[in-house]
Amino acid sequence: MSLKWTDSREIAIALFDTHPDVDPKTIRFTDLYNWVLALSEFSDDPKHSGEKILEAIQMYWIEEAD
Repeated sequence: MSLKWTDSREIAIALFDTHPDVDPKTIRFTDLYNWVLALSEFSDDPKHSGEKILEAIQMYWIEEAD
């Protein structure tokens, strides 16, 4: 499966699985951005990201963690 920036929920699940000890409420967007790019399933243009996309990923990750 290939993840794109629009796959916010699936990216959040992958990050939850990859970084189980991280509290998503405390993550910086620069770290979040870099961790998304580092996901093996991720294959989208890094320039297509933005604050709204990163916020959506963070919110889904918070849901996953709770």
